[in-house]
Amino acid sequence: MAEEQIDMVLTPDLEITENNSEKWMYQSQAIAATMSNRMEKLGMTQRALAEKMNCTQQYVSKVLKGRENLSLETLCKIENALGIKILQAGINK
Repeated sequence: MAEEQIDMVLTPDLEITENNSEKWMYQSQAIAATMSNRMEKLGMTQRALAEKMNCTQQYVSKVLKGRENLSLETLCKIENALGIKILQAGINK
């Protein structure tokens, strides 16, 4: 079921991808699906994720809806909290 969610999110909606100003939303939805799947595997609640990210549960809920334009700082917090890689530009630390 979770894989079906990802497939639906990763299949571009023509209306979204045709509008250049909203291409970020496609990426946001893919990140939200990845987060949701990882949280499910970890048995993590939105509240627990919010605590790890030092933000509100309401913000986590908005992010998981896939309609937030995420900052680099937020992406790094998500990566650290869930132990996943989202940003993969090949930059070595």
